[in-house]
Amino acid sequence: MSSNPFIPLATIQLPSPARLLPSSWCPDKDLLVVITQLGGKDRLSLWKMQGSKKWEVGFDSDITTATDEIVGIAWSPDGQSIAAAHNPPRITIHSIQDGHEERSLPVSRTFMSGQKGAAPLVDVWWAAQVKKPVNSIIPDIFRRGDNITGSAHSMLKSLPLLDSLHDESAPLTAADLFAFQGKQTRPAISSLPPLISSWPTLPSDLLSASIQPPKLGGNRMRPGEDLDEADDANVDSLLITSDNSGYIYCYLDGTYSLGAIRVGGGSFMTSFYKDRELLFAHSRYFRPPNAPLTSLRAFEIHLPYLQRHTVRDVARVSSSVRELVWYLMRVIRDMRASWFASETHSGARELGPRWVQEFEARQKDEFGQEEPNAILDMTVLLTTGRSSEALGDYLGSGVQVSERGIQKWETTMVDALTKLRDLSEKNIASACQRLHILLEEVFGWSLLPQYHACAIDPPEVEACMQMAGRAIVLAGWLAATSREELGRFKEFISWLKYEVVCASTPLDAQRPPPKHDILEVNDYLASGLVVSPIDKWFTGPIPKFSVQDLGVPATRQDLNAAMERARDALKDPQRVAWLSVSPTATRILGLINDRPELAARCQRIFVEAAGAATRSSQVLSAGSLMQLQDTTLLHAVASKPSPLIRERTKADDGQPGFFLQHLLIQTPQEEDRSRLCIARMHHGPQTGTKSLEISVAVMECSLADEEGGGGTIPFRLLDAQFFDDAVLMVVYRTEEEGGASIASVGYADLMYTRVELEKYVSDFARESLMAEVMGQLRDGRLSAVPARVIRTRPLAGCREGGVSLAVNGRVGRRVACVLDGAGVGLELLDIEGEEEEEEEEEEMTTAEG
Repeated sequence: MSSNPFIPLATIQLPSPARLLPSSWCPDKDLLVVITQLGGKDRLSLWKMQGSKKWEVGFDSDITTATDEIVGIAWSPDGQSIAAAHNPPRITIHSIQDGHEERSLPVSRTFMSGQKGAAPLVDVWWAAQVKKPVNSIIPDIFRRGDNITGSAHSMLKSLPLLDSLHDESAPLTAADLFAFQGKQTRPAISSLPPLISSWPTLPSDLLSASIQPPKLGGNRMRPGEDLDEADDANVDSLLITSDNSGYIYCYLDGTYSLGAIRVGGGSFMTSFYKDRELLFAHSRYFRPPNAPLTSLRAFEIHLPYLQRHTVRDVARVSSSVRELVWYLMRVIRDMRASWFASETHSGARELGPRWVQEFEARQKDEFGQEEPNAILDMTVLLTTGRSSEALGDYLGSGVQVSERGIQKWETTMVDALTKLRDLSEKNIASACQRLHILLEEVFGWSLLPQYHACAIDPPEVEACMQMAGRAIVLAGWLAATSREELGRFKEFISWLKYEVVCASTPLDAQRPPPKHDILEVNDYLASGLVVSPIDKWFTGPIPKFSVQDLGVPATRQDLNAAMERARDALKDPQRVAWLSVSPTATRILGLINDRPELAARCQRIFVEAAGAATRSSQVLSAGSLMQLQDTTLLHAVASKPSPLIRERTKADDGQPGFFLQHLLIQTPQEEDRSRLCIARMHHGPQTGTKSLEISVAVMECSLADEEGGGGTIPFRLLDAQFFDDAVLMVVYRTEEEGGASIASVGYADLMYTRVELEKYVSDFARESLMAEVMGQLRDGRLSAVPARVIRTRPLAGCREGGVSLAVNGRVGRRVACVLDGAGVGLELLDIEGEEEEEEEEEEMTTAEG
């Protein structure tokens, strides 16, 4: 045994009590997650291996409850994100760069039985997909990726990108914080609507949805970064969480919700292992007032639909439709804010009515008119050139008709109407066209047998396509109305400027020649100044017309036939008279924003389709701990509960598709002695129907007394974790030393003995295994050996109380950290430090000599 081989990296004194989790270490980076608590709510902090804190984030903005507990974390396969499972139930994804929340995933049972919500979560796992090596020598010179020629995404790729919008999920920059009120377009705190946040989606890919990503001025790319190959480690990965009522929830690529799977009532999953379309899960049951029981045999969950390309096809289209719908909602929201008003901006629409109200107030207060009518006075002035006394006074001395006031009015209205025109033509219509293309593909899928598991309803998709086509018509109609309104407003402003100049010009002086169109000005006074036709696109009933109601034929026609029908319609005024009075509802907000019928129906289609993988799942088990025989239950409960159970799972190199599981179980204290049991089991497909082969080895919790003539020194185990395939790390305390020490203990070379469990039921509990091992130890059928401690080092802290241990035994990392019982002292150690390297160099030098 070597003393003091571990190199201390840092000793951190935390300001508040903290917690460590077994997955706190990043698998491939020198980073450590520590969970602290402030005001009853957990906070997530990331620390570097050298002891400096990189960031810390809280969860106050989206939580209305008094507590927020983090019950588990998982690292993404690419090492760039952290998934945190919370109670109340939800999962948040955080960037390792600054900790900002990339996405919040709702946890719901809607896919299973229509139930919403979830029981408290217990943990979270993120399993990578083992990818087959690509051996093709033919390069992909066309770089199509997943876009099949002729598919909707291949068509979108050939279209020009939609204009980018502000990314509201990105953190505010200094330019945003110190911008003028009129220039700051993004709110300080933003959140996604429930409709969008609950939409199943892959990681955001605006280019696939034909949307230009926003340009972030602070994040400049290094030269050649755009030519680097994208890291696809997260592709086809599976994020899994479990609640304490027997449900597991799966997310493809860590974000796309696949729904819920019911494994067993009154249980929760303690571990997972994934092999392509198979999931192996170990469950723990609570049988009050009995002790909890954890199954030795794994549930075998088949997800045959997960490996089909249809899952990713639907997921990609669902993600693109979501991006387009969210894009439309934001564009229409900006249009409404520009025309009417928002919480931070005044709208252009209110300037005209305000101007009229001020004039009528002057008519009533200063000129005694009981029923003031501003439009009548202005119409008389327009047609006869004679101004009433009140109007002449107002035009000559009103603040609103000053040069600066008219200029501001003109600028605001022109900008707003131009924005409505451009956004309708270039953004809304184009986005709806792309949405229609994607829905056409979904409608085709609904008729194919390979997509039947998605439960896509063809009439529902057709209804969404009709609404998308209706939105295209409304957008074009709104652009034409805005263009017409802009022309009439310009004529009105030209007339108003002319009359203001005339009001301030002496009668004997020469007046400027008029440049306005009297008919356009009269039209604006009648239907634009106070009540604008544009209002109908944001208020009123939801539109229900179809394109056929506008004269569009149900079947395709050539250009000559279409022109002939148009000429016939123009010859009969009754056929186009309805367009002038517009009885048809034109409220585009009703389709997308206020009561988002189109968005809601699209979301329902893809939520139902996303659950195909979990709906088609099959849960196989040889038995259930809920059905254990009474003798086995008594056997498990009669024994004292195990103080510590740890597990390690890895692929079985000798049998593809199988995995090897090691269990580290501490036996209860007997006669001031404690033991460590290492159980080894093989799992794989169809093993649930066979007898489970279990081999065990037992170690005494004692150290070899190097100074006492070959005796042993018992120690009290505080915590332990598997380090790699050959070593486990333990933290212990002896009566002689008093303080705690950390040590590496070998377990690969132990002599394992097979334990026969056939006399019990097929589904055995870990607690019953522990009782069986202790019984065989008493009978002499098993023997315990002293723990083979390889290296040990005393810890600087941890003088009393318990400890928490987290390790990372990957090649190139090899680190450990220990948190004391008070949760404030954290020690980080390098398990393979410089001293070991120096010893190896000395041995090599001696051998060479």
